[in-house]
Amino acid sequence: MVSRVEHPAASYKKIFESVEELNEPIPAVITGVIPSWLGGSLLRMGPGLFEVGDEHFQHLFDGQALIHKFDLKNGQVTYYRKFIRTDAYVRAMTENRVVITEFGTAAYPDPCKNIFSRFFTYFRGIEVTDNCLVNIYPIGEDFYAVTETNYITKVDPDSLETLKKVDLCKYLSVNGVTAHPHTERDGTVYNIGNCFGKNMSLAYNIVKIPPVPKDKSDPIEKSQVLVQLPSSERLKPSYVHSFGMTDNYFVFVEQPVKINLLKFLSAWSFRGATYMDCFESNASMGTWFHLASKEPAGYLSSHKFRTSAFNLFHHINAYEDEGFIVVDLCTWKGHEFVYNYLYLANLKEEWEEVKKAAARAPQPEVRRYVLPLDIHREDQGKNLVSLSYTTATAVLDSDGTIWLEPEVLFSGPRQAFEFPQINYSKCCGKKYSFAYGLGLNHFIPDRIVKLNVQTKEIWVWQEEDSYPSEPLFVPSPGATQEDDGVLLSVVVKPGAQRPGSLLVLDARNLTELARAEVNTIIPITLHGMYKP
Repeated sequence: MVSRVEHPAASYKKIFESVEELNEPIPAVITGVIPSWLGGSLLRMGPGLFEVGDEHFQHLFDGQALIHKFDLKNGQVTYYRKFIRTDAYVRAMTENRVVITEFGTAAYPDPCKNIFSRFFTYFRGIEVTDNCLVNIYPIGEDFYAVTETNYITKVDPDSLETLKKVDLCKYLSVNGVTAHPHTERDGTVYNIGNCFGKNMSLAYNIVKIPPVPKDKSDPIEKSQVLVQLPSSERLKPSYVHSFGMTDNYFVFVEQPVKINLLKFLSAWSFRGATYMDCFESNASMGTWFHLASKEPAGYLSSHKFRTSAFNLFHHINAYEDEGFIVVDLCTWKGHEFVYNYLYLANLKEEWEEVKKAAARAPQPEVRRYVLPLDIHREDQGKNLVSLSYTTATAVLDSDGTIWLEPEVLFSGPRQAFEFPQINYSKCCGKKYSFAYGLGLNHFIPDRIVKLNVQTKEIWVWQEEDSYPSEPLFVPSPGATQEDDGVLLSVVVKPGAQRPGSLLVLDARNLTELARAEVNTIIPITLHGMYKP
C-alpha cells in the first residue's frame, strides 16, 4: 500500500514557516487513552525560524534550531518549545540578519561597516555554524543538540535552556561528526566523521565516547579515535549522515556525493558561498562499503565491496548472520545529491510544481545488501550469499572487489520510506523484523509506515491534510515481542482547531491509541528522542 494522496491545497507550506517560542508549557487536549506506563518527554529538533529581518534562509537545514518537548505525566500532556541560544541564533537576533553561513544560505558582511572592515571580513574566513537543528541525544548524563559540524550544544532537557557550546575538535581529530551516533547499553557512544589522515589526505575516523567515568567527569574529555577508514579520493571525502553497527563490526557506506575540500576551503574567501556549493557528485565511482571490527578495532582492508551509485542518509539496521553482514538502507538511486531538492523555495511551491521537481529527483528505495565475511579467491564469479531469506547477491570479481546487488524491500515512485526507526534497545545490530518510517510523498511527509523487512508487508497511518514527523518507537514495559510498544509522532494539521498534536499509535498495527492536541502550529521536526 503506497500513498496516492494529493495535496492541492498546499497546506504543507505551514510546516516550513517561522513560529515563536513559548513562555511556558501549554496544556494539551487529550483524546483516546494514553497508556498509563508512558511517562516521560518526547524531545524533537528542527528549524523554527526561517527568516531574520529581511533575509530568508534558503535551505531546509538552515532554519534556526528550535527544541520541542511534549511532557507526559500522570495522564496529562503539555507542550513547550524554545530556540537554542547558539552563536548563529544570538548574533542573528542581535544584528537582525544572517551572520553565520548555514548549509544553503550565505552570510554577508555587515553593510553598515566601512569598506575596509568589509574587505577583511571576506578574507578572514566564514565561521562554521553551530546551528544544532538536526538531532538531540545523550552523552553520559548530559543531553546535546547537534548538527553535523564540530559544534554540539549542551541543553537542559527539562527547562530546554541552552547550557554550553562544545567544540569536539578540542578532543577528537574530526572535522565534524554525524547527527546519528550509536549508543550501547552501558552508555558508550560511537560516531563517525571525516578527518585529515596520512599525507594530508582525507579519511574517516570512527570515534568512541565512553560511559560516565567513576569520577563523574565529562566523558567527552575521554573521547578517542577507535579506527580510521581511508577515503577513495584523497581530497574529496564522501558526505556521511549515518553509519551501521553490528555486535562486532562497523559498516560505513562511501557514497558518490563528495565534499570538494579545495572548494570548501576556498569558498570561505568568496562572497555568497555555502556548504551546498562545495558538494559535487562522482558519477563514475559507484558506492563502496567499508567494514571495521570493533574489538580489537581495525579496518578490514581486504574486504572491498562495491555497488552502483546511490545517495544514502539513513541506515535502518545491520546485523551478522551465518558469516554475513546484512545491511538495510534507505537509498536514493543515482549520484545526484538529493539535498539539491530540499531548498525551501522548492518545498513551498504549489503541489503540481512540487510533484514536477520530485519527478526529476533521484528515486527512493529501501534496499538490503549482504556482505560476506569469508572470501576465497577460488570463488570468483560465484554468488557468495547463501542466506535463504534474501535475493541479495555478492560476486567476487577478478580484481578482488565484490560486486553487490541488493534486494529491494520497498519501492514506490516518488514515495520514500525515510527517517527510519527500529526497536533500538532490543534490535540494534541484531536480526530483526520491523522498521518504522516517515512516508515522504514527493518529499512532503504525509504518512507513517511500518515495514516488515522479512515479508515486505506494510502498514500505513495517514490522515488528510496531516503532516507527521519521524515515528519514535517506545517499547512496552516487560515486552517480549519486537513490536510490543507505541510509536510517538508530532503531527501538524494546519486547518484544525488545534493544529499541533502528539500522536500515539499502537506499534503492532498502527491504530491510534491517543493524541494530545495543542492550539499552535508546530514546524517540521527532523529527529529526536524519547526520554523516560
